[in-house]
Amino acid sequence: MSGKTLYDRIWDAHVVKSYPEGDDLLYIDRHLVQEVSSPQAFATLDARGIKVRRPQAHLAVADHAVPTRRTGHPFAAGLARDQVDRLRRNAANHGIRYIEMEEAFHGIVHVIGPELGFTLPGTTLVCGDSHTCTHGALGCLAFGIGASECTSVFGAQTLRQTRQKTMRVTIDGTLPPGVTVKDVILGLIARIGSGGGVGYALEYAGSAVRAMSIEARMTLCNMSIEAGSRVGMVAPDETTFAYLRGRTLAPQGPDWDAAVAAWSALASDPDAVFDREVRFSAAELVPQVSWGTTPEHTLPVTGIVPDPDDEADPTRAERMRTSLAYMGLSPGTAITDIAIDKVFIGSCTNGRLEDLRAAAAIVRDRKVAPGVSAIVVPGSAAVQIAAEREGLHEIFTAAGFEWRDAGCSMCVGMNEDRLVSGERCASTSNRNFEGRQGRGGRTHLVSPTMAAAAATAGRFVDARELA
Repeated sequence: MSGKTLYDRIWDAHVVKSYPEGDDLLYIDRHLVQEVSSPQAFATLDARGIKVRRPQAHLAVADHAVPTRRTGHPFAAGLARDQVDRLRRNAANHGIRYIEMEEAFHGIVHVIGPELGFTLPGTTLVCGDSHTCTHGALGCLAFGIGASECTSVFGAQTLRQTRQKTMRVTIDGTLPPGVTVKDVILGLIARIGSGGGVGYALEYAGSAVRAMSIEARMTLCNMSIEAGSRVGMVAPDETTFAYLRGRTLAPQGPDWDAAVAAWSALASDPDAVFDREVRFSAAELVPQVSWGTTPEHTLPVTGIVPDPDDEADPTRAERMRTSLAYMGLSPGTAITDIAIDKVFIGSCTNGRLEDLRAAAAIVRDRKVAPGVSAIVVPGSAAVQIAAEREGLHEIFTAAGFEWRDAGCSMCVGMNEDRLVSGERCASTSNRNFEGRQGRGGRTHLVSPTMAAAAATAGRFVDARELA
């Protein structure tokens, strides 16, 4: 028999029961709870008189609906505040730890989980949000779930699931100067398509991945869902252990040594067989910019908007025409000729300290172009505090950016930060779907350095020229 993959090893360790139909009942170690997906689940529990089985295995925080201008700006009454208040009440009623907006631990759920050490290698972790795959960067099996599945995790700490096939994405080569992990994942999705990972759990491997920081690995895994996969993983290594050491909820003392020994044995066996293998070279990659309404509609910044008439597949050609019409773009337009109205730096994809440092390096001693509105939203209060200690907020504000408080912000448009119809945004978020950042808003996905460069030029430019 061939060896086990990382995914299969963690899956097998969590099987409570196997069903004749082929599904498995999995034990779920950790559950991150936010305000959007949990209300129905809590309501079901209350209606049935059921209490949460293991409150200590759940951590609640509001991130999607929270305002990112809090000092001197009261949280206005309305749906967003009602969602946050309801999460607070539900968490208290069921004995779940709730992180208030004012706490130093507050932030986007997929940023604070790793920061706190709530995310650990070898565990199963779920959340009612599709970008839960982010946490796989630390070597855990993490995926998003729906409201009914949240109910199951609350009440029984288990989920009935179908095992995915496995795909290893080997990324080799050294990233060229000025090229980031966001360019890697956008370039990969452009190559394999937004459905390339459907039905597969992705494991990222290769020299380029091993050289990445944990923050970069989280960006990589975060957008696995944009490639069609619910799961993105990186085997834990010394980089992982160094990141987790001393985290608030990570093992301490003798437990730490035992944990590291167990985590070190999680990696895929050398003879493990994957259902699909994809190889991707990072060595010749250039900064990427999305042009359409799916992440697979992505090009190098040196490229031009494609012509649907050149696409042989009629279905793909029609999707391209629809995207171009929504985005207000014409075939043959150079990416660098596309002007922007707004810039958003933040989200669970690119709102970490490493991202803010990279963007600040571009805007230092430069100004936001006239007519452009730009905001920076740290992914967590911890990121915000660390950035302010380094003076990054002063670099951004001196350049003309707004410096905000932590939250999902303009990534999802469920709060006050959103585009108006027709506005074009250079965004470090993860999705460029129609209306994602506001009804009629036009989103271009880019890295933090590319977003910062666009802010200073008023259009897309090659960030390597400003470094």
